[in-house]
Amino acid sequence: MTTAEILTDTEACAPSVTHAIGQDAAVTVAAALKALAEPLRLRMLSAIATDPRGESCVCDLAELADVSQPTVSHHLKVLKETGLLLSERRGTWVWYRIAPARQRAVSALLDAFAPAAVADAPEQADPRAQALPDLDGRVTRLGEELAAEVNGLNRDLVIAIVRESYAGLARSAKLTQHMIPLTERFARQRLADLARDRETGVPQVLFVCIQNAGRSQLAAALVNQLADGRVIARSAGSMPAADVQPHVRSLLAGIEGEDEAATAFPKPLTDDAVRAADVVVTMGCGDVCPIIPGVRYEDWSVGDPALASREGVDAIRDDIERRVRTLIAALTD
Repeated sequence: MTTAEILTDTEACAPSVTHAIGQDAAVTVAAALKALAEPLRLRMLSAIATDPRGESCVCDLAELADVSQPTVSHHLKVLKETGLLLSERRGTWVWYRIAPARQRAVSALLDAFAPAAVADAPEQADPRAQALPDLDGRVTRLGEELAAEVNGLNRDLVIAIVRESYAGLARSAKLTQHMIPLTERFARQRLADLARDRETGVPQVLFVCIQNAGRSQLAAALVNQLADGRVIARSAGSMPAADVQPHVRSLLAGIEGEDEAATAFPKPLTDDAVRAADVVVTMGCGDVCPIIPGVRYEDWSVGDPALASREGVDAIRDDIERRVRTLIAALTD
């Protein structure tokens, strides 16, 4: 190898460090991560971030674990010293809330990183990759069938939506043997969204979270049950999971019935779904929704069932139901 070749090869292999995180920033981030490297502290942070009141009392946080009051206070002090929390004493108790400057960071940790960290994605990847290529012909036939059935929409547009629906689900869907029925359901929803006029008809709500595997699925099911046709609810995810969370699926079975719950699946967020909605409710997914004029937006700070105990999941369900009842009343009065 010549000297020129050696130099070229060295340059190609040399790591680029100019875009690495700076030393000062690394020290700050590392300190925050070190403070969070304790399960009880993470649970406390989650409890405060998802408290409907926007803050939590020390007396509430003490119930998370069988530890002494000084231990609870120590953990909260550590979180406060990182700048994640603010506190205020009122009478006997101290109340804690997420520091506004750290709200986005906390949301990213609890709503994106934490669910991804506990997900069992590697076991799902290989079977899906093997099963999906054989479905292309069936997707084509489905597109042709829906194009012949739907009136008022261009044939090529309908076929494109079917293919896009399949591609969106294929990136995450776990049950590959059901991909065609799932694609049909999702495509029909999207076609209905395209045809809907928000000025007429029954009010429609779209619930959006990151994975569409827990909170948003549960909220939509509760609206459809409690509204009795006066309001229609849909759900979607900015980064859909492979499947609905088991705890949530059991709750869906109690709300919608076993058959309906068994066929629930995470769906990708589309602009058409947002455009068709009268109200878009975000649930821990940040600023992922396109802003459509005339659509009302709300953000619900609700705990994530993926990270909760069975009792915690029940509490999250009750919290969502209270909010849902208020929303239905506002839309139907």
